[in-house]
Amino acid sequence: MKYTLPLTLCIFCLMSCNTEPDATSWSLPSPDGNLQMTVFLDESGESNLLKYRVEDISGEETRTVVQPSVLGIETDAQAFTANFTVQKVFAPTTIDETYGVITGKQSEIRNHAREQRLVFANAEGAPLEVVIRAYDHGVAFRYRFPEGAENYTVTNESTEFGIPTQGVAWIQPYDEITTYTPAYERYFQNAIPIGMPSSNKEGFCFPALFRTGTYYILLSEADLDGSYFGSHLQAEAPNGVYRVRMPEESEAMDTGPAEATMSVPFETPWRVIMVSQDLGDIVESDMVRSLNEPNQLQDISWIKPGRASWSWWSDHASSRSAKSMREFVDLAAEMGWEYSLVDANWNTIEGDSVKQLVDYANSRGVGILMWYNSGGPHNQVPEQPRDIMNDPEKRRAEFQKLQEWGVRGIKVDFFQSDKPHIIQQYQDIIEDAAEYEIMVNFHGCTIPRGWSRTYPNLMTMESVRGAEVYSFGEEYPEHAPWHNTILPATRNVIGSMDYTPVTFSDQQYPHITSNAHELALSVVFESGIMHFADRVSAYRELAEDPKNFLKEVPVAWDETQYLGGTPGKEMIIARRKGNDWYVGGINGEGSQKEWVVNYDFLGEASYQAMLITDGESSREMQSSRKTVSRSNAEELSMRPYGGFAMRLSVEE
Repeated sequence: MKYTLPLTLCIFCLMSCNTEPDATSWSLPSPDGNLQMTVFLDESGESNLLKYRVEDISGEETRTVVQPSVLGIETDAQAFTANFTVQKVFAPTTIDETYGVITGKQSEIRNHAREQRLVFANAEGAPLEVVIRAYDHGVAFRYRFPEGAENYTVTNESTEFGIPTQGVAWIQPYDEITTYTPAYERYFQNAIPIGMPSSNKEGFCFPALFRTGTYYILLSEADLDGSYFGSHLQAEAPNGVYRVRMPEESEAMDTGPAEATMSVPFETPWRVIMVSQDLGDIVESDMVRSLNEPNQLQDISWIKPGRASWSWWSDHASSRSAKSMREFVDLAAEMGWEYSLVDANWNTIEGDSVKQLVDYANSRGVGILMWYNSGGPHNQVPEQPRDIMNDPEKRRAEFQKLQEWGVRGIKVDFFQSDKPHIIQQYQDIIEDAAEYEIMVNFHGCTIPRGWSRTYPNLMTMESVRGAEVYSFGEEYPEHAPWHNTILPATRNVIGSMDYTPVTFSDQQYPHITSNAHELALSVVFESGIMHFADRVSAYRELAEDPKNFLKEVPVAWDETQYLGGTPGKEMIIARRKGNDWYVGGINGEGSQKEWVVNYDFLGEASYQAMLITDGESSREMQSSRKTVSRSNAEELSMRPYGGFAMRLSVEE
């Protein structure tokens, strides 16, 4: 991994950031001075452990948010887990930059933090750096082996997250190893006790959200590359202590090592801890993206977020029929959607050739996205095309062909591992695709770790139990309503999420969410390419207002605001594009709810509001219009498992 020096030196305060060589504790406050990360040598026992804690220092009394937790890393040659001594402490620096992005919750992101490097030695005198950052609403840290250190193979991390146990967690079990997993596609456990063991021996996933006392805490990781493994959490969390866990050895069909072999200078991914008493600071955060390297692409004018029609949900065999695919291209053209996805097994298409389909779509102003299997020897999934994306020469030749045809993007599926060689394959695909001006969507995949900042052609990733499960998960309909309300505060916090939402008709297992709930998901969820999953007739038969809403709703936003809700119960999100605001609200519970929407997020102008709410039945929607301003508030009713969607446009 590359090490990027912070941008500007900050004014350094000895009281808060000790650089004395005989010190045993070093505290780094956030830019606003309200949050603090402290790294210290615990000399209470014989081991001289290295630990950290996170504290709220905004009031008269300091309050511990993350309990003292162990730092450390193990290698094949040496352990960096105990008997530490301090070697050098660098003065803190300040990072303060603003950068633009193509997709996401906001179009401009301020990356504002303080950073400090601490150098320790283990009992053998070998060096280990701990790099820490403090943001106003979170902290991050990573390990670094500096120049001159030995090359090691990392065999384990001792990193802990000590979460106070007085509270609840929204956390997802890591998958057991099967033909199709791990893929981060299980349900988030809904408000389970902090410290409760995972239902799977394989542990828990990132991101993990906790509510403890008055604080929300979200754990994840950022800036991972192919030199390291993607981490998750151990199954046991005694006394709320969650520990980092490596990938399972049997992942990826037993191909490739789970360990990370490094070449110095070497950095691990950032361990990310978001902290706030306001859930909105978590929901709206871009901290994971900011912890990555800046954009590495020169020309990004070809990268266009957008909406896509998608045939697979309603007809799994549709991508083999040119006639079926033309119908979805026609739908996209009618709705003004930018793309149409051609899913698995398109290489066996009947009727037109694939090239003819692409030409037809281009003639209608619709960009084609093409599906690929990621395998290779690391999976046994038979869907085609396969054995291309794992081979650099074949992959680049395929991208050249797609570029010549005018294909706009690819969907690559079935990775099933977080081992280093699979992480490297993700990044190789993104980089090669960028050279040929191809956008990328990953499915059956790991979680986002901020790669879209470095490579903006990465538009979205799945890593979610989404609407496709209506076709094979008997339990999904009863879980989906509350599961949907958890995702904006967990999975969608860390990056774009390809849930494939807005399904009004039924698949194998009928949904119990209302149609207004489904419509609201187009706003509640964020994805750089939003695949609308339903069949052609379902969209064509919509009433005028819901249809126009889906014709106009953006997918890349200038601003996002959390308006309220509790994960597992309800969620209300507002997003702005230009001068227009869109609001989505969903009810995750089986009782009717009245929700007051305050319009104080609006600008000074008056707005024409078009509101779509639940109708007399769950499959009906009703719409209304009115003029509102920021001084107004409105009580809205949501049916059991219902919702509402709203567009607010400045009155001329």
